[in-house]
Amino acid sequence: MDSESTVQLLKNRVKAFVSRRGWEKYHNPKDLAEAICIEAAELLEVFQWSTVEEASSWRNDHVKMQSIEEELADILIYCLSMANALDIDLSEAVFRKLGKNEEKYPAEKYFGRAR
Repeated sequence: MDSESTVQLLKNRVKAFVSRRGWEKYHNPKDLAEAICIEAAELLEVFQWSTVEEASSWRNDHVKMQSIEEELADILIYCLSMANALDIDLSEAVFRKLGKNEEKYPAEKYFGRAR
């Protein structure tokens, strides 16, 4: 479905979900930032006490993958809600940030380096 969806479609779907429940008053930048952090912590909790090797093998573990997908979706939903609340064009923001990162971390200097 990724190849068939757009960011705008996702934003519209999230906006409709929020609107049908009258949650706009709760979707302010502060609370959404908190929600993003909380959901990111829940994603991290899935990996708690696991080795890199164990976590890398989970592609074949339906239960683990479902947990990861759900937490990642929660994070993205709150990010889309933040973009809706602040009228941010996420595609533009991502491309702009990638451009800055390309300048800050040129491939020829940082290739294969984590720092």
